[in-house]
This record gives sequence, structure tokens and C-alpha cells, in this order.
Amino acid sequence: MLGSYHLQVLERSMDAANLRHRTIANNLANIDTPQFKSQQVVFEDYLQQELSGTLGGQNLEAYRTSSKHIPFANAGSFARPQIVSNPNNNVQNNGNDVDMESEQTELAKNYIWYSGLTQLTTGSLQKIRSVIDGGGK
Repeated sequence: MLGSYHLQVLERSMDAANLRHRTIANNLANIDTPQFKSQQVVFEDYLQQELSGTLGGQNLEAYRTSSKHIPFANAGSFARPQIVSNPNNNVQNNGNDVDMESEQTELAKNYIWYSGLTQLTTGSLQKIRSVIDGGGK
């Protein structure tokens, strides 16, 4: 139960939020560095593809010998966060493309996202603890 797919998705999402925070902090730290190119973390699209079963551009379904068998929901590879160049920023005169306002906005969004993930994780673990404790006998 502790290794459930739900908790694995929450863990990878929290890892992605942590990586996103470090990436944004790096962008902000280099706001005055000439020729610095900002970066961003891509994860949610990959996760959505994994959850829909189309990660990697193909829909992978396990072979079942009977329609009564339980389908394989987690077949295939797992989505991982990736750091990519930020294509939407305008380059300044010194070649730097960091936009402080958009980075701070992304940082605030990421903080809210991470807080929600920690609440979901805490709730899941509390449910497991309740089961272990016998449901409040």
C-alpha cells in the first residue's frame, strides 16, 4: 500500500515541483548575467500522457487472455520532469532572457502547487495510518 501508484505519482510530482523551484531560483539568481538563457521544467504534460496511457506517443495496452482479467493500468514508462530552454521569453540587450515578473509568478504558482501536493500526500498517509490503527477503535 505504501508503494501504491497514487503515492508514486504524488512523489514524482513533488520532485518535479522541487526541481521547478530550483530552476526558477537559478533563473532569478542569473537575472543580470549576460547571455544567460532561462530554463523551465516540463512535467505535467508527460504525467498526463502517462495517466492516459499514451506516454511516448503510443497507447500501450497489455494483452489479456480474458475480458474478466484486471487491466494493466501502469504498463509502460514513468513520466519524469525535464529541464528545457524557456522559448517564450524576450531577449534583452545583454542577451539575457530572464523576466523577473514571469519568474516570480511561476514561483508563486509552484508554491501553491507544492502545498496542494503535500496536503494530498498527508491525507493519503493519514488514511493508511487510520487503517493500521484499526479505524479509530
